[in-house]
This record gives sequence, C-alpha cells and structure tokens, in this order.
Amino acid sequence: MKLIPHGHRAPASSPRGRRRRPHPVSITGAVAGAALAALVAAGCSSSSSTPASGGSSSASSSGKVTLTFWTWVPNMDKIVAIWNKAHPGIQVQVQSQSGGDAELTKLLTAAKAGNPPDLAQVEYQVLPTLVSNNYLADISKYDAGLKGDFPAGNWNQVTLGTSALYGVPQDAAPMALFYRADEFKRYGLTVPATWAQFAADAAKLHSEAPGVYLGTFSSADPGEFAGLTQQAGAQWWSASGSNWTVGIDDAASQKVASYWQSLVAGGGVDNQPQWTAAWDKGMNDGKYIAWVSDIWAPSDFPTTAPGGAGKWVMTQLPQWTSGSGVVGNWGGSSTAVMAASKNQQAAAQFAAWLNTAPAATAALVSQGGIYPADSAAESAITSPPAYFSNEPDFWTLGKQYAAEAAKVTWGPDVNVAYTEFTTAFGSAAASKGSFLSPLAQIQSTVLNDMKKSGFTVAAS
Repeated sequence: MKLIPHGHRAPASSPRGRRRRPHPVSITGAVAGAALAALVAAGCSSSSSTPASGGSSSASSSGKVTLTFWTWVPNMDKIVAIWNKAHPGIQVQVQSQSGGDAELTKLLTAAKAGNPPDLAQVEYQVLPTLVSNNYLADISKYDAGLKGDFPAGNWNQVTLGTSALYGVPQDAAPMALFYRADEFKRYGLTVPATWAQFAADAAKLHSEAPGVYLGTFSSADPGEFAGLTQQAGAQWWSASGSNWTVGIDDAASQKVASYWQSLVAGGGVDNQPQWTAAWDKGMNDGKYIAWVSDIWAPSDFPTTAPGGAGKWVMTQLPQWTSGSGVVGNWGGSSTAVMAASKNQQAAAQFAAWLNTAPAATAALVSQGGIYPADSAAESAITSPPAYFSNEPDFWTLGKQYAAEAAKVTWGPDVNVAYTEFTTAFGSAAASKGSFLSPLAQIQSTVLNDMKKSGFTVAAS
C-alpha cells in the first residue's frame, strides 16, 4: 500500500535553493508527522521488510561492502574519510548532489528505476514523499536506540508519528530573530519579545525613518512562512487512520497571514524577496535592521551583509504569547537509507555514526557547516561563528531554540503547497493586497492534488 496511490510523483519546481542554505544548516562564518498513519492502520509492511531489488551497494568476495551516499554537505568526502579509515569492511563513496528539489527529483527517478544510492541526505519536509512511495527503509531495528540523542522535534520528523524510523536526524533548523544592535540603539528600539511588540516597533521605525524597515516579507520563501505558522500552532497536514486533513487555511495560519499582510500594507516591513541584490544591499547598508531567519543564518551573513560583522545579534523569535517559548522550523535534513539497498544494516550503521559519533559530528560542524541535530554535538559547540564574535552564547541559544521547535505534520505533497505559495503570495505581496485569499488558494490546490492522487482527504 502507498500513501500516494497513483505512485511516483516528481516535485514541482520551487524557489528553494538559491544562495540560502536551509540545507545544510550552517554554523560557519520539527516537526512530527502522521504521514504513515494510513499505512500503519492498514497493517502494511514497512519498506525494509521486503527490500526492492537493485541498489548500488556492492560486496566483494572478501565481504567488503561499498555504499554510495548522495549529499550536498560541503567537504563530506573529508568527513567520510574518517569513517572509511576506521571501517575497512564498510566503505562509503560520496556522490555530491544539488540540494532541495533537484536532489529529490533525481532521487525519485533513480528509485523508480531501481538504482538509487544506498543512503541519501533527505530534507525533513520531503521525507514523507519518499516514504509514501516505499523508497525509504525502516531502520528502526538498527537505530531506534538513538532516540534519546535528539530533541523530540527532530526525532519525530524521521519517525512520522510511528514506531518506524526512516532516517537519522542530521541538522536542526529552529527559527530565530536577528537584529542590528547598533541600529536598534540608534532608533530607540528594544528587542521585541512578542509579535505585538514587533509590529509596534515596525510602525514606529517606519514613521520615524521611512526608508528603514524592521525586515521584509518574502513571497519567494514558503518554508519561512510555514515555520511561522508552525509557531502559531498550525497543522497544515494531519492524518487519522487512512483519512487526511489539510489545514493550511486554518485559524492559526490565517492569523499569521493577516499579521504580515498588515505589516506589509502599513509599511512596517518591506515586500522585497530575500536573496536578491536589492535585499543584500538593504541588509548591508541598514535599510533592513532585523531578519526573521534561522540558526543557519551565519553562513549567509558574511556574503549578504559583510559590513555588519559583530553588529548583528541573534535572539529568540518573538512569541504570540509572552514567555511561551515556541519556534518554528525552516529547513533541516536527515540521513536516510534507501529501501533498494542490499546492505541496509551497514548503511544504518554509517548513518548512526555520521550523526552521533563525536568525531563525525565535530567534522560536520568544522568542515561541513552543519548545525547538528544531535544534542551532545550541539553542547560541544562553544565558540560562536566568527561573524557573531560579539555573542559568546550564540550556540547555547541555538540549542535552546532547537529544543523549542514546534511539532507539526508534513504531508506527501509539500512541494505542491510551496510552489503554489510563490504563485499566490507573489502578486499579493507586490500589490500589498489580501494574504487570506492566497492562503485559501494554496489550501484548495493541495486538497485537489491529494484527491487526484487518490487520498481520502478533507479540509479542517
């Protein structure tokens, strides 16, 4: 049985993967799912119980195993070299890939043809798509004991609300607020603890300095908006038995959409898409003095705002209720074992090592630019990113935010929702019009897509 009854579906194009790197999370310079509820309720076997034929691993007459690993983490070959030196009987070959939809499309195509890699780096939000097509192995019998090594929000993203395990968490991606401390002092602003205060500060700033903004709303970054709705309690997808519910247009998401619509219309924030030349210039010259972003932001700052080193500060994302301590997720990925691998146990062993062994996680941090999901690895990071040398507790805060990440459900067609977001919100942001109509449009598109694919689905 498949969660996508009509089989393989390649992702639609999306704007993810420009210079921004929500994959991997960088430290240089959550999401619980019920996606397999239908599969579990129907008593279907996991993909690892009957591995598909094919796969690219090999074993020599001497018993040596060679595994292939698709990943976009920089310098992964150097990290894997540590493993290969210590494990002569299980050798791993790194095959570098583009991240985001490009890798997913290639991975789906390879899996359908019966020749995928043994392991692949898989973003949390697209993992249900691969599971629903029976392309990922359930490695719970090998790696379930790692549960205590990770924050619940990250672990739930790879278990999808079941006892199965479809990957080992690699990097965490909790959202945070970044602001220019010198510019806040200049304009008499305090760090906003709530979204109400953020809105008031944005209006005050725009009134006193019309050419300066407390940030921007980007219609080209659906992952950011999704994370913001998670913080407000939105559940875009949920499943009970074989029945799905789509709640993209629920009250929590409407609250977030109305909030940002008001800020854009009132001029408190700009409507400039992020990762553009205009946005870079604004970030560097003081036009934008705050940025709603993520723990991976330190990798972008040196290029986006080279003149701001030592001036920007990370703080907790403003809260809807003061002191509630909840943040959303924007990005993050896992190391998954493909169902077609002939050496799933060896692959699961490597996935566990890569994301929990101190030597491996230290190398992921120093050479791969990863902010690790492993709690012990997070605690081991002490020196702040060079760009944030003014904030010695940077990673202590990062670990706190990772533990605060909301638990939400990812559906099997996130790519459809994200693509529709850029279409629907693009014109609304440009015209400073209603954000509620685009939200309803996304909901309708996703519902229709799931119905066409054979799901039993309803709106919340």
